[in-house]
Amino acid sequence: MKIGFKSHVQKVVMTGVCAALLAVLSQISIPLPTGVPVTLQTFAVALCGYILGPALGSLAVLVYLVIGAVGLPVFAGFSGGVGAFLGMSGGFMWGFFAISLLCGWGARLNNRIVSIALGVAGLLVCHVCGVAQFAFLTSSTFWQSAVAVSVPFLLKDVISVALAYFAAVAVVASLKRAQLVDTL
Repeated sequence: MKIGFKSHVQKVVMTGVCAALLAVLSQISIPLPTGVPVTLQTFAVALCGYILGPALGSLAVLVYLVIGAVGLPVFAGFSGGVGAFLGMSGGFMWGFFAISLLCGWGARLNNRIVSIALGVAGLLVCHVCGVAQFAFLTSSTFWQSAVAVSVPFLLKDVISVALAYFAAVAVVASLKRAQLVDTL
């Protein structure tokens, strides 16, 4: 699923579009008592990596996080600000980089199983970051925190990563048919 953008402007635009998509899909959110909501962020972050590759996918995530950090309400529940990085779900936000990076690397290998497996590996790194921060903030053990904010979401998140892969394949195929990107 390697693609080559025809210009620098195309790279900037696609990175911005993916960051915007991440901001929109973050708003599809179900709040939970733990302070860590169910969202479509995992799907969107994986999609960024699968479509854009490791560098631009991670850049799209960085753009999203910076926009939220300066206070624009792009995080789940229309929240924003630096404080979100220090809150109950902040560790997951830091872990988004692992998902986008590993999904991007996987997409470059042109192997469906390996691509999805690398995406799931990134997801696991993300969950470890999220659980660690939640455990620290709640003074609970890592395992207690994992049961509260990771285990219930794992199946949904693995499915999200797999669906993001297939969605990215369709998007990239459409971009190629429209001759907006080059095949590498």
